This record gives sequence, structure tokens and C-alpha cells, in this order.
Amino acid sequence: MSKLRSKDLPPLTLEEAFELFCLGVSEFGPFWEHVLSYWRASLESPDKILFLKYEEIKKQPEMVVRMLAAFLGKPMTLEEEEKGVVREIVKLCSFENLSNLEVNKNGVQKFVETLEVANRDYFRKGEIGDWKNYLSEEMKERIDGITYEKFHGSGRSTLERVMRSDYL
Repeated sequence: MSKLRSKDLPPLTLEEAFELFCLGVSEFGPFWEHVLSYWRASLESPDKILFLKYEEIKKQPEMVVRMLAAFLGKPMTLEEEEKGVVREIVKLCSFENLSNLEVNKNGVQKFVETLEVANRDYFRKGEIGDWKNYLSEEMKERIDGITYEKFHGSGRSTLERVMRSDYL
């Protein structure tokens, strides 16, 4: 969150950013409402919105590539499978490959005069569960509680399972 703050403002500590996130204060709006709005839209138009989780992508990248291709109306052909197209897509889209592209090492996104974000800031370790190196157990429990509160009872039990932190 601090990387998306104006240079005119002091950086936030992790604890400050966490508190703001839990309160729904974010440059992009409240996280849970954002997810729920897309979830609802995906139920109304399942052919238009595909929900994927980073954990799924990391654990089964070839399956996700096939699923994404089919979702886009371009399922992999037997010939493409035999030629290793899926493996090549996984390789080209891997965290290691993307994070090492020159544009992602040195490029910058300029949002307004006082706000620039280096492309490398969008990449961390690319590891599942890295949150454990930054958030305390209490922070995790708070996030889990808010997630349950926001999603429970909304008729979105699948979404509740999708968003549970034990997937992390």
C-alpha cells in the first residue's frame, strides 16, 4: 500500500497499511466488496468472468492454462498438446520469467505527477504462504474473520472456500 502512496506522503508501516486494509481503505476500494462484486457478476455471466487463485496457478499451471484457453473459446488441440504448447506457455508466463523481463526490472508506471510505481514492486517472491513472513497469527485471524463476515451468508459458499486463507 505504501508503494501506491504519493511521494508527498510518508510511507505507511505494515501495521498501518494492514489496519487500513481491514477497514476497507485502499486506493482501489474495499477488497472484499471488490471480490464479491466480481463473484456476483461471474454467477450472472459465467462465460465472461473466470475466477482463478494464485495458489491454483502455482500448483497446477498446465491445468490452469488449459482451463483458461477453453474459457477464452480456444481450447488446446491435441496437436498443440503434443507439441508442448501448454508447457511453453507455462514457462513464458512463469513468475521467474516474467519477473526477470527487462521491462519488469526497470520499467515504471506513472499514475499522476507525484505517484510512480516501479514495475519490480509488483513482484515479490511468487511463493504460496509468504504472508507468514510478514503477518502475525493475529493478523491472519483478523483477515479470516473479516473474510468470513463479508462472505458468509451471502449465498456464496464456494467463494468463501475460495477465499479461505488455509489455501495459502
